[in-house]
Amino acid sequence: MGAVAVQEDTFGELLRSWRQRRRVSQLDLAIEAEVSARHISFLETGRARPSREMVMKLAEELEVPLRQRNRLLMAAGFAPVYPEREVRAPEMEVVRQALDKILTSHEPYPAVVVDAVWNLVAANSAAAMFMEGVPAELLREPINVMRLSLHPQAMGGRLLNLAEVRAYLLHQLRRQVEMSGNGPLAELYEELVSYRYPGVDLNVAHVPSPADILIPLRIADGDRVLSMFTTIATFGTPVDVTVSELAIETFWPGDEETAAAFHRRGPVVTA
Repeated sequence: MGAVAVQEDTFGELLRSWRQRRRVSQLDLAIEAEVSARHISFLETGRARPSREMVMKLAEELEVPLRQRNRLLMAAGFAPVYPEREVRAPEMEVVRQALDKILTSHEPYPAVVVDAVWNLVAANSAAAMFMEGVPAELLREPINVMRLSLHPQAMGGRLLNLAEVRAYLLHQLRRQVEMSGNGPLAELYEELVSYRYPGVDLNVAHVPSPADILIPLRIADGDRVLSMFTTIATFGTPVDVTVSELAIETFWPGDEETAAAFHRRGPVVTA
């Protein structure tokens, strides 16, 4: 995949980029924003300047991420609207409490919190299993969950169904890049695509059977195989950039044997 995120400078260039990324015509956007297609054209070419309210409305219609909405506002000559606080900031206490409760209550199964580029923000003790035997260089901050998932010296070397899991994760990541215009995410995609797995046929296509419900993660764990699936949750109605980019990924046992293995393992006790 070639370069995805182009650094446009003007409001018109940014607006056109987001409209094209969403595959929306000028006419369709105009109808949703209750303006003329001519006005949208003038905004994109710089012949007209938007009001602050128009920038907000167009960004909402195009489902532009909050971080990029701030960029649109600044390009149009307005101050950013959406704050961006550190997770550890005092104002974020209620968010931290919610995350801690979710992570802790999910034990003995793994759960992690990631940011917009899949860097690890928080994790419960059970998630330590994903870092067992991983080289130190992959565990330097910021720890990237996608990198851990597919790197040959991390989970990529333990996944027994690597081809199908890799194909799914790369497809989802590429779509995320295309929808978000996130440059660092595009760089991460290019890195993951470059990984090589000697002796592994990456072209194996998974043909679902009538009994399949989800594609599991089949992980080698000593002399046993752990089967898991995941769910991802986000915060509703966020107006803070950081909160809008947080995602909580929880891992669930795919069979009784895996559930029993995690209960035997129990929560990891840290000093």
